[in-house]
Amino acid sequence: MFLRQGLALLVGIMIWCVAYPALAVDWTHPLSFSNAQLSRRDFSGQNLQAAEFSNANMEFANFTNADLRGAVLSASVMTQVNLHAADLTNAMVDQVNLTKADLSDAVLKEALLLRAIFNDVNIDGADFTDAILDKAQIKELCAKASGVNSKTGVQTSDSLGC
Repeated sequence: MFLRQGLALLVGIMIWCVAYPALAVDWTHPLSFSNAQLSRRDFSGQNLQAAEFSNANMEFANFTNADLRGAVLSASVMTQVNLHAADLTNAMVDQVNLTKADLSDAVLKEALLLRAIFNDVNIDGADFTDAILDKAQIKELCAKASGVNSKTGVQTSDSLGC
């Protein structure tokens, strides 16, 4: 009887020791760049999933082909930023100044874009499918919508509901 209990305890400890560290290794904390001065920084091609950039100054920064899925960019300055072919799916891009930004071929599916400024922005081939925009933003973006997103195959005008 003691042999069975001892063996069961030993097996339980072995399973706990082997399985538990695997769970701890899988979790990584998201990057935080909140309130940072990131002008002209090069983030091209980087994995920045769930990174936080709220209230950051990112003028002229380069995010070409960056993975920004689920990133928080709220209330940031992103004038003349390069977001060409970046994936901003589920990102929070609310209250962001995107004046003269390059959003060509970017994926903004289900992104929160309320109160974002889109003055002189390039949206050729951008995919805004199910993005949260107000009517004035949609009207402004529909006036310049053109192209097809190379990753999703969706026309920009269709993704905006123009």
